[in-house]
Amino acid sequence: MTEGTPWKHILRFAMPVLAGSLLQQLYNTVDAIIVGNFSGEDALSAVGTTGSFAFLFLAIAIGFSSGNGVVVAQHYGAGNTKLVRENASTGILMIIGMGVVSMAVGILIARPAYTHLVGVPDDFLDLTVIYFRIYSVGLIFQFGYNIFSSILRAIGDSAATLYFLLTASAINIGLDMLFVAMLHMGVAGAAIATVISQAACFVAAYLYMTRKYPLFRFRLSEYRWNTDHAKKTVKIGFPIALQLIVVSFGLTFIQRAVNGFGQAMTASFTVGQRIEMYLNLPCNAFQTTLATYTGQNIGAGKIRRVRTGVRQTVMISLLMTLCISGAVWIFADRIITLFALSDRAAVYCMSHLRTVAFINIILAAYVPLFGAFQGSNHSGVPTVVATGALGTRVLVTYLFQHSPVFGHTIIWWNGLFGFGVGCLITWTYYLSGKWQDNAMITEHERA
Repeated sequence: MTEGTPWKHILRFAMPVLAGSLLQQLYNTVDAIIVGNFSGEDALSAVGTTGSFAFLFLAIAIGFSSGNGVVVAQHYGAGNTKLVRENASTGILMIIGMGVVSMAVGILIARPAYTHLVGVPDDFLDLTVIYFRIYSVGLIFQFGYNIFSSILRAIGDSAATLYFLLTASAINIGLDMLFVAMLHMGVAGAAIATVISQAACFVAAYLYMTRKYPLFRFRLSEYRWNTDHAKKTVKIGFPIALQLIVVSFGLTFIQRAVNGFGQAMTASFTVGQRIEMYLNLPCNAFQTTLATYTGQNIGAGKIRRVRTGVRQTVMISLLMTLCISGAVWIFADRIITLFALSDRAAVYCMSHLRTVAFINIILAAYVPLFGAFQGSNHSGVPTVVATGALGTRVLVTYLFQHSPVFGHTIIWWNGLFGFGVGCLITWTYYLSGKWQDNAMITEHERA
């Protein structure tokens, strides 16, 4: 990614990432459709309400894996295979260890978290706890998959994740049909299907990485911990994880407000969030892409090439998001019918989808820049932005949830305020040029 036309490399790298994320969302959507149709609105609400808090654990996995990926990408761009290998080994040990701890914590705190933090109604609290405890068993596989994928993306192989996720999606959908539709296992069946598919993804990623790339073919004795490498991963990864943790807590507080409007709103919000994720696919894929692109080009000493790539990436992100937004607006009513929502929930959901189809275009204009900040060792900036954006969303939600102007609609209109703040902060920092400070790796780190 350090030679040739930037947008071509960026698009070629981003498309498999985008396709993989699309597959993830498709099987999450099918999961919700199957649960809603075969287990009812209580079960759909239970599965949906776990999402915001569950994202807390995923935030840790993605954040520190991405941090390790940036370090590996920088050394790969500099041509230092020794440091690539050492950092990958340390990263794998660190992230899988975090996965084991997260699994135990998730199982232990499920009930108090969903009772007191998320405020899940008694009607479906037990279903929520059952789902999340089983889901937590699969966290070790999620963590492992994320570190393997980050290492592969760091060396320019973004297509591999598509194969892993295709396998996981097919398994998850097949098992959903078996456990939920045929055996009527409800939320437990949906959770077991998710854990098994995550385990398959983990195994596929490990086998691919070690068989295709001798560089990462470690014997057991070669998995070695290096504290200095770990510190560098933490330095870059902690702000990324913190950014996502802030998002998780912000969404958790919004979910609490949603639950206060009753079960119909909770079910509606579950569907709305599932579809909203499709709107965010391009900007998230290009954020991941720009992190690797920036890391490799900084490793090669090409900061001007990074700026060109950023401009081109934002334009592509906006165009793709506009197309998806148009489709969601036009087909919103048909989408909603798939989930077997009650009439009241369907009315909520229609308003939700058509509002976010407009608002989420703002995300496409600034989220890709997070990748440039992360790849240039300024990963703390997205944390500041996320804090400002989510803080604004939560604030306006609780201020206006009972107002005559917004009322319950603030649940989806809060994005207009939050994303507007995020866009302003992001572009102000980018145009200041401060993200280029201390971006280059040192000469002794080059091959």
